[in-house]
Amino acid sequence: MNVKKMKVLTIKQPWATLIAKGYKEYEFRTWKTKYRGDILIHAGKGIDKEAMKHFKHLNLEYPAGKIIARATITDCIYVDKSFAEKLVKKDPLVYKNLINEKNWEGYGFKLENVVEIKPIQVKGKLSLWDYEYKS
Repeated sequence: MNVKKMKVLTIKQPWATLIAKGYKEYEFRTWKTKYRGDILIHAGKGIDKEAMKHFKHLNLEYPAGKIIARATITDCIYVDKSFAEKLVKKDPLVYKNLINEKNWEGYGFKLENVVEIKPIQVKGKLSLWDYEYKS
């Protein structure tokens, strides 16, 4: 068996599940990345309680401490007010907080080819991190 590595991004709930289910196509950070390629989406143990209320009607499960999806980072876009407004117009429920947070500036990681996977229990980390697995 070979040991392989794959990049992982830990994301609070409900955002990780919204990505896994195809509702959210950008993940936002204050830092940019040059990385382009496949990643795993890890649902961290942190929960955005206020956001959870907004998505209750979707009746989704929100696992914590588990890798729940695979995706591809295809771009890292600087999010200015104009871009944030376009996202809010496209999907006000998912992106409305982008313009509600005063003076927020950062980057949107464009996520494509999202596929849910069987959850894998693992402890998360900050930034992009490596998950080792045997193939």
